Amino acid sequence: MSIVLGYDESPGARRALSVAIEVSASFGEPLVLVYGAAAPGSLGEEYQAHRDALHQAGRVALDHALQEAEQAGVPATVEIIDRKPAQALIDAASRHDARFIVVGTWGESPMRGVLLGSTPHKLLHLSSTPVLCVPIEH
Repeated sequence: MSIVLGYDESPGARRALSVAIEVSASFGEPLVLVYGAAAPGSLGEEYQAHRDALHQAGRVALDHALQEAEQAGVPATVEIIDRKPAQALIDAASRHDARFIVVGTWGESPMRGVLLGSTPHKLLHLSSTPVLCVPIEH
């Protein structure tokens, strides 16, 4: 089994990283750090440039998270997946037999999540893997 974390360096994701490292250490399971990098469109030079930029941002974010996990002694791997974040996390959870998917929240209202389609909101409705939503600190 494993713990899957959606990570993008947002304030909510940074707090979720701390919780995911703690949970991974407690269960003695590896941490899978995931960045969903779905670029809009499907073909052409503009799509490729956007995709490359998303992958670069994902690599930077995941490198930071990987360093924190390694410093805590938690084995971790990284994945940049060309899907929207919620689907990327669901896919990774399935492939890695995840015990939990961990995501941070921005402290947004439930209505905002419904209207804008937040990743935590989507996961709570679509994932068959338990989802641990970590609020930002107040």
